[in-house]
Amino acid sequence: MNRNGGTGGTGTVTATATAAVTQRSNSSPEINLFQEIILRLALFAVYIFFEFQDPFVRKIHPEEMWLYRNPRTESYVPLTTLYPSVFCLVGAVFLTFYYHSRNFRELKCAVLGITLADTLNGVVTHSIKAAVGRPRPDYLWRCFPDGNFREDMVCTGDYRDIRDGRKSFPSGHSSFAFATLGYLSLYLFAKLHVFTRRGRGQSWRLLVAGSPLLMAAMVAISRTCDYHHHWQDISVGSMIGAVLAYVGYRQYYPALNSQLCHLPYGSGDALVLACPSRKGTFKHESSSVDSEQDALLGDDKVGDSKWT
Repeated sequence: MNRNGGTGGTGTVTATATAAVTQRSNSSPEINLFQEIILRLALFAVYIFFEFQDPFVRKIHPEEMWLYRNPRTESYVPLTTLYPSVFCLVGAVFLTFYYHSRNFRELKCAVLGITLADTLNGVVTHSIKAAVGRPRPDYLWRCFPDGNFREDMVCTGDYRDIRDGRKSFPSGHSSFAFATLGYLSLYLFAKLHVFTRRGRGQSWRLLVAGSPLLMAAMVAISRTCDYHHHWQDISVGSMIGAVLAYVGYRQYYPALNSQLCHLPYGSGDALVLACPSRKGTFKHESSSVDSEQDALLGDDKVGDSKWT
């Protein structure tokens, strides 16, 4: 109550909050979709360039021949199965949440994040493959398909098989699986509020959101079972994919312990600024989506997801 017995203080706080919300909402940078598409096309072009580059020819010493003498087998998870399966799963999840939220900005950010992670992963993984040139476990049978091994290591096999046989490190299957399915897990962790107050302690959320990570791990493990990669290849490939999944995700979404983790940057800022503190005064300092959790402790319904 003010000096004249009025309640002008409350009105002032409300007006200030409204003005701040309007200003922040209007100042949120818009995504330049054309620029983002061009960037991803450029990254994809670089990936294709390294895909067809001849790798470094690393000397194979006699004492390490046993590492590359494993039998040739078909891939347990060929790319013709991996790519359609993973992208169909990701698309189905994105479209399901879009169907319930009708938030096109959120769908756009989800797609931009995962395409950034995948194209970056393609460039990083295949540039390292070409630079390292590590032979695959079945390299000797690619090099000498007739079984007549030569000490001078002058290969008699198909050129494309030999070139691909020197691109073992890191595993492309593993990095792609963790970049894409790892991103999907991050997306589901946020949508189901696995690490916020609303979702903690509900094991089904953790299991559902974490299941894509298990799928990625099984894809990676299969690459040692079919003798296409060494364990070091899949370990490093998995780490590359997981890191780039996180990088791509955080470009568009806040931290997973944020109460607004299910909303992309920009759409959640106004909700944060509109929330008063416990003392009833407007919190001007809550300018970041990542720092609003304390401001929302008394109001779990702000920006609530339809899936919680």
